[in-house]
Amino acid sequence: MFKSHSSSQPIRVHLLISGQVQGVGYRAATWDTANRLELNGWVRNLADRRVEAVFEGAKDSIERMIQWCHQGPPSAQIQTVTVEYESAEGLQGFQIVD
Repeated sequence: MFKSHSSSQPIRVHLLISGQVQGVGYRAATWDTANRLELNGWVRNLADRRVEAVFEGAKDSIERMIQWCHQGPPSAQIQTVTVEYESAEGLQGFQIVD
């Protein structure tokens, strides 16, 4: 029987991205990419110059988002991306938070 893609159990990842990631459009590009991949969650700048993000959604879309975070927008220079898997909370939509 065909199993709908949307019926798969969503997963959640919590990322911390360091490098030249603030002032380069990283959050806006993350928002655009997450929406394109139909992911829920949020992204924000941290005081220590890193970017923090949480994504919830289908496993394949999450994996693509993690890959993208290692590149970021063209002017970003990524040093490290730490990924922690967590239990999904059922977030709705994707937003940039302060």
